[in-house]
Amino acid sequence: MSTDFDVVVVGAGLSGIDAGYRLQTLCPDKTYTILEARQEMGGTWDLFRYPGIRSDSDLFTFGFQFKPWTDEMALADGPAIKRYIEDTAAEFGIDKHIQFNSRVSRAAFDTSSSTWTLTLDDARTVTCNFLYSCAGYYSYDEGYLPDFPGIDDFEGTVVHPQFWPDGLDYTGKRVVVIGSGATAVTLIPAMAPDVEHITMLQRSPTWISPLPRTDPLADVARKYLPPRTAHRLIRAKNIGLSTAFYQFSRRFPKQAGKLLRNLAVKELADEQAVAEHFTPTYNVWDQRVCVAPDGDLFAAIKSGKAEVVTDHIDTIVAEGIRVKSGRLLEADIIVTATGLKLEPAGGIVPVVDGAAVSIHDQFVLLGAMITGIPNFAMAVGYTNASWTLRADLTSRLVCKVLTWMDEQGYASVVPQPRQTLDPQPLLGLKSGYIERASQLLPQQGRHAPWRMRQNYVLDVATTLRTDLGKHLRGTPKRSAARV
Repeated sequence: MSTDFDVVVVGAGLSGIDAGYRLQTLCPDKTYTILEARQEMGGTWDLFRYPGIRSDSDLFTFGFQFKPWTDEMALADGPAIKRYIEDTAAEFGIDKHIQFNSRVSRAAFDTSSSTWTLTLDDARTVTCNFLYSCAGYYSYDEGYLPDFPGIDDFEGTVVHPQFWPDGLDYTGKRVVVIGSGATAVTLIPAMAPDVEHITMLQRSPTWISPLPRTDPLADVARKYLPPRTAHRLIRAKNIGLSTAFYQFSRRFPKQAGKLLRNLAVKELADEQAVAEHFTPTYNVWDQRVCVAPDGDLFAAIKSGKAEVVTDHIDTIVAEGIRVKSGRLLEADIIVTATGLKLEPAGGIVPVVDGAAVSIHDQFVLLGAMITGIPNFAMAVGYTNASWTLRADLTSRLVCKVLTWMDEQGYASVVPQPRQTLDPQPLLGLKSGYIERASQLLPQQGRHAPWRMRQNYVLDVATTLRTDLGKHLRGTPKRSAARV
């Protein structure tokens, strides 16, 4: 059966643009399109518009391997990242493959024809042989919002960062940000100069690492080396450092915690405040470590314009938030930086031969392909390093699978373990947004290639060398079967 495209990529964010580049360079004989639900490309970096929106990862590793990051800022803001994505798509002609306003509402695979039929919200259908989800891991339509007692009594403005209203004037206002994750850590220093006072209200502390906003070694390398050579060198250096710190943290958690505490004390010059507000009870990298570029969060606190309160909400009243200790945090604006609602594969529930497949009941092969779902892969990034490192590796893997399928004469392939797998949670973090979605995510095994290792150095050395024939069951093309 002929299809509209050989491959359909869902999502035109960083992962989707990366997928387009890999497909057209590693599989130039394959036709592809990128279906983007929104009116613009950029994904997260088009959706989020809150003050200070930026990357927690350096752009030398968060950016594309094939497109050097040339901006001065290593930890870049959202608009700069969006421009970088758009420039990359235009430079390599990937933008010509994007269909905007094309949200996939249903994805059904027919094994007899090895064809995916994708139904879009506007009732159009698109067919393909291979479906690759680069739609991210969270819902664009809904954030996570706990049931706060008394929220309807508040007389001010309530804002969720995911849906920041245009033109919100917070000048001279009293602001309380509920949450202590990356969003809150970004919002506080970004808003502090303009507000009367801003408070970060957290139930418990988060590990925060002050990092330079710029990279002096990168500046030197780019001054004396060709752009691509400098990019590779800086990228390798940053991958090595982040991998080493993660491994150090997991092997020596007490020492890693002491290191981050000492950095916080150096920035804040207040040991008691660090002990109370910046010393979590969990080990470093049990949850994501937040980044404070140039220590901006600590600087905002030292200025007196910002503070951190570690307490639990008792109730929200007309004037602000009353916490369990009895204190009233007066507010004109409450920002609910309470997290994301996870939604794997962009909310698509795959249907195979008329039966919906529960992704949670399946296992992940090589961090990308899912048992029970033929000719399908999804990009899932690292939790301890730049998302794009893993997404790019997955795109290269998809191209390897497509080439291997042609060599073997297969119309479809599906992961099949050779032995019973011991189910493990897919992501090792204990963050609330991950634990809330534990019944949505697929599972992993204890050992490679059925385990998603959080180690790019190991993955890049082994993933593309995996013997696909040992782990994929193939169905021959009809023409090949008759020969």
